Formats: sequence, C-alpha cells, structure tokens
Amino acid sequence: MGLGLHLQQLAVRTLPLTPWLRTWFLSPAGPFTIFFWAPSFKWGITIANIGDMRVPAENLSTPQQFVIMISGLIWCKYAFQIYPFSWNFLCVQAFMSLTGIYQLARKAKVYYAAKS
Repeated sequence: MGLGLHLQQLAVRTLPLTPWLRTWFLSPAGPFTIFFWAPSFKWGITIANIGDMRVPAENLSTPQQFVIMISGLIWCKYAFQIYPFSWNFLCVQAFMSLTGIYQLARKAKVYYAAKS
C-alpha cells in the first residue's frame, strides 16, 4: 500500500467528513492523487504570468509566452481524454493559454505601434 493510499484511508477513517468531502477524498482525482496535485502546482505558472501583466510588454519573452499559450491549448485538448477527468486540470490549462494569448497580444500591440 502506497503512502498516498495509506494517508487517504487514515483521513477517511479519522476525520469528521461530510458526505461530499468523503466522496472527494476517495475519488480517483482527489487530493491523494497526482491528478490533483500536478494541476494545482501548475496554477503557480499561471499566477506568475498574471503577475507579469504589470511588466512592460517590451520586457516579456515571446518564446516563453508562446510556449505557455501552446502548452495550455494542447493540454486543454487532452484534458477531455485523460481519465480520471479533472476540472482543476482543464481550468488551469485554459487559464494558462488565455494568459499566454493576452501577453502575446500585448507584445504584438507594442511591436506594431513601434513600426508605425
């Protein structure tokens, strides 16, 4: 028995959980699986990109923003094909792609304003 499964069983047996919380703890995409934690940590990239909206567009890295956008778009597609389905995974990928698109639009606006 793995550590995650042991902790899950311990939490379910000892904590006073509501039926909804108990179901979530025992779900295949619950907090005791990688399907919960991997997207949760990926929110850090998205939040950092939101924080970069205060940075002047000239200082943003175009390749970095392109990778953030493409990564979000690709994994949005696969979010529907991965079992167990995770709303957290789908949302973080969607927000990641949107922040990348927004940052690239800011870069394009500055680039074309300088050209004219």
